[in-house]
Amino acid sequence: MTRALVTGSTGGVGANLIAALNTHGVEVVGLRRRTSPNDAVGDLRLTFVTGDILDLASLRPAMEGVDWVFHVAAIADDWNFPAQTVYKVNVEGTQNVLEAAYRAGVKRFVFTSSAAALGRPRRGRLLLTEQDEYNLRPEEWPYGYSKYLAMQIVEEYAGKGLHAVSVLPTAILGPRDVKFISGELLVRALRREVFPLPDGGVNFVDSRDVAAGHIAAAEHGRPGERYILGGHNLTHSEILRTISEVLGIPIRCVRIPRWALPVLAEAVGVLLKLGVHLPIERTRVLLSGEYMYYDNSKAVRELGLTPRPFAETVADAYRWYVEHGFFARRGIPRSSLPSLTDVLSK
Repeated sequence: MTRALVTGSTGGVGANLIAALNTHGVEVVGLRRRTSPNDAVGDLRLTFVTGDILDLASLRPAMEGVDWVFHVAAIADDWNFPAQTVYKVNVEGTQNVLEAAYRAGVKRFVFTSSAAALGRPRRGRLLLTEQDEYNLRPEEWPYGYSKYLAMQIVEEYAGKGLHAVSVLPTAILGPRDVKFISGELLVRALRREVFPLPDGGVNFVDSRDVAAGHIAAAEHGRPGERYILGGHNLTHSEILRTISEVLGIPIRCVRIPRWALPVLAEAVGVLLKLGVHLPIERTRVLLSGEYMYYDNSKAVRELGLTPRPFAETVADAYRWYVEHGFFARRGIPRSSLPSLTDVLSK
C-alpha cells in the first residue's frame, strides 16, 4: 500500500486531499502542530504526526516509510501576518520539507503552489499559463511572491533527482474550508451584506477537484513541471449571481469603478496596519479589477483534471457548512438558513 505524508493536513486543501487519498486506498500520515484543530478531518482515516515545517529535525520521523509527500502547509491569509513570517513559512518551510523528503528518498513530491505565483495578467492576453513568471514587486504581494520563490526551490530539487512537481490552484471553494478563505463569500451572502462589485473576474475551482489534481500530479506529473489546477473563469457578477441562485437569496451589490480601487486599496492598507481584521489586503483589492483568468488545459491534458460546475461547488460547500454547524459558529442561526433540500435540488 502506498503511504503518503500530507503537511497542512488540518486545513481545507489538506483535508480534501486526505479524503481523496482515503478513497484511493492510500495510507495517510498527517503532519500537524500540537495546537492544530482537526475540525476538517475528524471523519477521515489518517495517522497524525506532530511536527513543524520550520523544524527540519521534526520532519524526519514523519518521512519514515513514506512513498509520496504532499506539501500543502502554508500561510494563505497573508494579510494577517507580517511579510517576514509569510516568507519564513512559505519559502523556508518548503525548503525544509523538500530537504527532508530528498534525504528520505521519497518517490513523489507534490508542492501546493498557487496561481498567485504567476502574478497579474499580461497586456493583450486573456489567460495566464504555467509559462508566466511573477511580475509584481515582492512587497506588493508577499503571498504570491513567496509561492513563486518556493516553486523555484521545488524545481531545483527536481534538478537534483527528486520527482517533484508543483500544482497551482486558483481560488478554491468547497467543503472543509474551515478557515472560510473563499467560504467567506457564503457567510457574507447569508448575512445579506452588500458586496462591492468591480469589473473583473477570477477563476474558481472546487476543493475536491484540487485534491484529485494533487493525486494525479503524484501519479502522472512530470518532474519539475507546473500544473494550473483551475476550474472556471467567471466575472464577479457571474460568481455572485450563481451564489444567489443556488442559495435562493437576493444579493445586493454596489458597482465599484476602476478609478476607485486604488483609493479603496490604500484604505484597506491603513486599516490592516491599525490592527483591523479584514478578509482581504490591498493588492487583492487592486487585482479585483483585473480578469484573473487562467488556462487549465495542461492539467486537463496531462492530469485528467475535470472541473465540476461552479453551482455544484457552491451547493456542496453550503451543505458541508450546514451539516457541521459552521454557520452557527459565525453567528448565523440555523433557522435563518435556506433549506438544505431546496439548495441541493437546484
